[in-house]
Amino acid sequence: MTTIRQQDFIDSIEDALQFISYYHPLDYVKAVEQAYNKEESKAAKDAMAQILINSRMSAQGKRPICQDTGIVTCFVKVGMQVSWDKTDLTVQQMVDEGTRRAYLNPDNPLRASIVKDPAGARINTKDNTPAVVHIDMIAGGKVEVMIAAKGGGSENKSKMVMLNPSDDIADWVVKTLPTMGAGWCPPGMLGIGIGGTAEKAAVLAKESLMDPVDMQDLIARGAVTTEEKLRVDIYKKVNDLGIGAQGLGGLTTVVDVKIMSVPTHAASKPIAMIPNCAATRHAHFTLDGSGPYEQKAPRLEDWPEITWEVGEDVRRIDLNTVTKADIQDWKAGETVLLNGKMLTGRDAAHKRIQSMLQNGEGLPEGVDLTNKFIYYVGPVDAVRDEAVGPAGPTTATRMDKFTDMMLEQTGLIGMIGKAERGPGTVASIAKHKAVYLMAVGGAAYLVSKAIKKSRVVAFEDLGMEAIYEFDVVDMPVTVAVDSTGANVHETGPAIWKVNIAEAAKA
Repeated sequence: MTTIRQQDFIDSIEDALQFISYYHPLDYVKAVEQAYNKEESKAAKDAMAQILINSRMSAQGKRPICQDTGIVTCFVKVGMQVSWDKTDLTVQQMVDEGTRRAYLNPDNPLRASIVKDPAGARINTKDNTPAVVHIDMIAGGKVEVMIAAKGGGSENKSKMVMLNPSDDIADWVVKTLPTMGAGWCPPGMLGIGIGGTAEKAAVLAKESLMDPVDMQDLIARGAVTTEEKLRVDIYKKVNDLGIGAQGLGGLTTVVDVKIMSVPTHAASKPIAMIPNCAATRHAHFTLDGSGPYEQKAPRLEDWPEITWEVGEDVRRIDLNTVTKADIQDWKAGETVLLNGKMLTGRDAAHKRIQSMLQNGEGLPEGVDLTNKFIYYVGPVDAVRDEAVGPAGPTTATRMDKFTDMMLEQTGLIGMIGKAERGPGTVASIAKHKAVYLMAVGGAAYLVSKAIKKSRVVAFEDLGMEAIYEFDVVDMPVTVAVDSTGANVHETGPAIWKVNIAEAAKA
């Protein structure tokens, strides 16, 4: 029998979660670098440049790659010959304790995003517990752990279907992926689970995302098995859609496709598809009774030296003086550098504002949205001399239900978030002659460096969902929807789908 100390397990979980908060897996970094080097779409190339620069900065500064530091998912495989030095904690409790310590680490605090009573009050647990834990018993005397931190933007795009046995899996993926929008922050990976039952397929899809990126190696040596051939087929067909980095249109939407399958009922074909975003974060370790596992830091020299500069004709905006008339000549697709004060607000803040306006209370004290921009963000707490911690955008579509109200009743003229807006929201933006600006998802630490001052102005009890005032200098964004309703998340992929098809014929 092998005796594993509970404390070694807890320490290893804590270390792994801190590690993956600021270190991308290098296989992913190299895959994005390859995609960056071959990308022909300027918008997509710029987005990938920011992702790679952010990755290097996070590794160097040991601060989160993304402000959404995720829901913890942990696969624990316990050897049949393992005993624990104590029996007071379950595996779930040990994972939760490691998670708690990692997310409350004062040197690198991670954002607590988990809420209890999910169908009701949705109260933040304050320490990002509980984790989602999958436990298997395996042969041997070791404990094997695979742990990941999965952002809500990508998790929310998960899809599941019960196909007929004769249905084509690749066809379903190609049909379904465009409906997911860009809120999962491509370029990323697709995890696909096949077989078993509905819930088993979903677990397989999630577990498959723990595998390293090796698609180019697979293509080079040639696919042999059914799963390998399906991986390559889906990879090529998805990238032919032209969705591209951040949904802006381009050559690379996914850097890899992972598949795990198990036997299933003769009448069934359960399929689950779960995307991993540009903040792909996972670590693996094994405990053998010799002590805690300490993750080995990669070398900074292993990151590509990527630079990103805006052109000389970039539009610099003073948010303190901008008016609705000023934004009318901004064009979809152009880069804008924001300077001055903006307010922030996410789901909870918008919902509370809606209630206040409906009750005739008006906006909360200290909040004036006249001719202002609101940034959809829930930042990480600041440390040391930071004005704010990593502060990348959250998925804008979650605020679509509030947009018409905000534009009609508050004087708001612009919004900043990530990914596309729904058709009704685009129409509302055009109706009110407003604009929607897109910041790059997966570049949170880079974005935070543009924020020079930060203070809470309302709803402090909401924690990271409070309304902040940010003072920014040259914060880079793209005009995603202009005041006429022109929308880069429609035009970009459409253009690049045609470009890719024409290049294939040549």
